[in-house]
Amino acid sequence: MRVGVITGTGTYALSGVGGSALEEVTTPYGTAPVSRGQVGDIEILHVSRHGEGHRRLSNHVAHRANIAALGQLGAEGVLAVTVCGSVDPDVELGSLIAFDDLHFVSNRLDDGSLCTFFTEPGDTRRGHWIFERPFSEELHSALVAGAEAAGHPCRAGGCYGHVDGPRFNTRAEIRGLAACGVTAVSQTAGPEAVLCGEAELPYALLGYATDYANGVMAEATPVERLLELIERSTETFASTLAAALPQLAQAEPRSPGVVYRFEE
Repeated sequence: MRVGVITGTGTYALSGVGGSALEEVTTPYGTAPVSRGQVGDIEILHVSRHGEGHRRLSNHVAHRANIAALGQLGAEGVLAVTVCGSVDPDVELGSLIAFDDLHFVSNRLDDGSLCTFFTEPGDTRRGHWIFERPFSEELHSALVAGAEAAGHPCRAGGCYGHVDGPRFNTRAEIRGLAACGVTAVSQTAGPEAVLCGEAELPYALLGYATDYANGVMAEATPVERLLELIERSTETFASTLAAALPQLAQAEPRSPGVVYRFEE
């Protein structure tokens, strides 16, 4: 089985999977850097959103190219990880959240264009992604089981809130997200979920809480604590993925919902 793994802030390479040199994959949406690795019978296609040294901020990530590249290389599912700011005060910092819902009202990429592969009238692939939940149940379950096997506390559900970067959010913005039931926020995974849905590529998302968003607590999380937890997230994600990936060898992950295409 071939699985895409997308990592973010703090995780720029995957330990324990070997790993080839970066391959620049050409897509209709630009190029995407992908490296290959192996865990048992699982072939890994790794994309680092930000690149070594965090070269790309959240507003520089080429989401369409990244997802298109994984599809072109034959990925059968995508596991993504993100450090995030907790909107729920009951989430313990340093713990994991396996998200099962999405708040991404703007549905736009960082250049302001709509987040979709379906940009051309008459494109035979065009359609509406219709779903009840945006994340693959099979991949979500693998992440939860992987966290448990690796000994990391993990909330098996929560609403991911996509926010535009690169700035962090105000107290008023966080209050609005909390009212919508958002559990935690970061700046990259909303477009990935939507584009994977349109590409019928099963996708699941795992978050690691590094701070409390503005106004959640009486006192803000110190930046030093945020940076410490980002550093700690690297090993937590690595051990969780190492435990989760082998479970996919016999799995048949399904993309949630359907893409209703007019040419069919």
